[in-house]
Amino acid sequence: MKQRLSVRAIISEEGETLLLKRSKGRASILGKFELPGGKLSYGEQPEDALRRYLHDDAGIHIQSAKLFDAVTYIDHDDRGIQYGVLVYIVTPSAQRHPMQLGGEYNKYVWYSEAKLQHSELTDLTQLLLGIIQQEEITDKALAQTEENDAKKTTDSQVIIYSDGGSRGNPGPSSAGFVIIDKDGTVLEEGGQYLGITTNNLAEYHGLLLGLEKAHELGYLSVECRIDSMLVVNQMKGIYKIKNRELWPVHERIRMLTGKFEKVSFTHVRRNYNQLADGVVNRILDEHKKLKGQKIDATSML
Repeated sequence: MKQRLSVRAIISEEGETLLLKRSKGRASILGKFELPGGKLSYGEQPEDALRRYLHDDAGIHIQSAKLFDAVTYIDHDDRGIQYGVLVYIVTPSAQRHPMQLGGEYNKYVWYSEAKLQHSELTDLTQLLLGIIQQEEITDKALAQTEENDAKKTTDSQVIIYSDGGSRGNPGPSSAGFVIIDKDGTVLEEGGQYLGITTNNLAEYHGLLLGLEKAHELGYLSVECRIDSMLVVNQMKGIYKIKNRELWPVHERIRMLTGKFEKVSFTHVRRNYNQLADGVVNRILDEHKKLKGQKIDATSML
């Protein structure tokens, strides 16, 4: 697989981000909006490329550029190419001139979700704007968690052990949870077969199922114990979520946490999460057995 490096610029004003509309290019990007930037030339430094693209494509001079993130992206038109994309937050020069678009673009817009549909954006731009939005979401979620921690809680406190597993990653997957009280008594357990998905998505669903049940039962303070360091750190806002498949379930969990007086996330070793792990494997085994019975029944017809 070939690897190439590119740069993209985030230029924001009053909560809106500058996008340029392609007037040239392959069919999958023609007529769509994207963040300014492009591929590095041989021997070119990233910030030099950034300055070149902004000047040539939009007539913008840079006052400062700060590295925001670095992500990888597989080109959908040529899956033999993997791009490393360096994303910069750019402050234009104080001496602003009217926007001057180069030959690759015929329109610009200050983007907000109300102005453009996702279908009007290139795939890469959808990915990058999603990461920017997720950064804002996790910042708000962390602030909300800290605010919840400062609240006075009641004695209605429980511990949720949650887990998820995929046999194949991706493969047949399930999620499970066990809710116990402070004395270690099991109050509730449950889970769900998820179909074909990944370990990380299954881990998230286990957490979601546990929180939904705790809320249904009326508990106000919960400690979530999870053996996935990724999930714990993403829920705390330490790690950003770059996998778009995780965003919807993460957002559902974030909104659900606001219904409790206190929610905390703790990482535990796998051997301390055997109850939830047992639920996950039991569901997978039952599904495998049921699937086998259906195959046997079909073969007898």
